[in-house]
Amino acid sequence: MPTRPLTLVLAAFLAASLSFAAHAATVNVVVNDAAGRPIPDAVVMLEPVTGTLPTRPLGTVEIAQIRRQFTPAVTVVTVGTPVTFPNQDTVRHHVYSFSPAKNFELKLYAGSPHAPVVFDKPGIAVLGCNIHDQMTAWVVVVDTPLHTRSSTAGRASIGSVPAGAYRLRAWHPGMPGQAEPTSTPISVAQADVEQRVQLNLAATPK
Repeated sequence: MPTRPLTLVLAAFLAASLSFAAHAATVNVVVNDAAGRPIPDAVVMLEPVTGTLPTRPLGTVEIAQIRRQFTPAVTVVTVGTPVTFPNQDTVRHHVYSFSPAKNFELKLYAGSPHAPVVFDKPGIAVLGCNIHDQMTAWVVVVDTPLHTRSSTAGRASIGSVPAGAYRLRAWHPGMPGQAEPTSTPISVAQADVEQRVQLNLAATPK
């Protein structure tokens, strides 16, 4: 007798999963500058026009210091994600951010700090080193599970997007001043979506 209810539950779960898959699509984005050149390392995300999507912190993310540079220079994480900052150089670094999204300091150290830094608010945190002025990096903290970075060809793909109305937002550290991510309304149904985004860059970060 217990077998029948379990079978029904499994069947219902499978049907729900297939229904979700049937109503999910892939959003393919090409990110270019004003001259039509591809922009790598642009952060691309989808935010529902109404409501929110369930979002969990990522596993621990690493931003290393190698040859007196942050690697990677651009990182995108979900709210609540812990980030470690291992120093793989032979000199000590003093990592900090004074951004509203995350304010912290890891005072002069070598090796790895004892505890990660948890990025607990959405926004863009600019990182620096108090010893080496040329060291800059960016952590983009998002409150959506639908996010990615563009490739060297300026292409970004976000899969398993449920049907609905979204804001397609894109950001790159080369945008002028304290520019907020661009916002483009898109509608997702069952078919995949192709979208182009143009970002006006003031400079290309080094």
